Amino acid sequence: MKKIFLLFSFAGTMFLANAQAPEQTTPAPDPNAPEIKWEATTIDYGTVVKGDENNATRIFRFTNVGKSPLIIGECRGSCGCTVPQCPKEPILPGKGGEIKVHYDVNRVGQFTKTVTVTSNAKNPNETLKITGNVIDPATQPAPAEEKK
Repeated sequence: MKKIFLLFSFAGTMFLANAQAPEQTTPAPDPNAPEIKWEATTIDYGTVVKGDENNATRIFRFTNVGKSPLIIGECRGSCGCTVPQCPKEPILPGKGGEIKVHYDVNRVGQFTKTVTVTSNAKNPNETLKITGNVIDPATQPAPAEEKK
């Protein structure tokens, strides 16, 4: 009998504890939050020759069109071959910034990679995309000779 009483007491306590939990609500969006306007969210590298470091880096440019400073917390490439560099300082309203993305052009073949940008903007997670094709001239077939 004591066990049943203890079981009901415990169950009742748990029920009351859950009944007292506050409701979780989604906070209203901040109308003064920063907002990122990108020049482009996709960059096509085109065809790049293997090892051509002059064509390994591209730049995503943006402007803070919001009403408060934009703070970029993190930029993360989808793999180790895609290395982004983000601004460390806050971007004031009306000012611009850039994210440099370096792709490892020693990897031959077509690629599509992403960079995830995390910030305090209205849209806190944005995805940028790079595409292209790295060729190795040493493995490319020789052009066909013209017949006379």
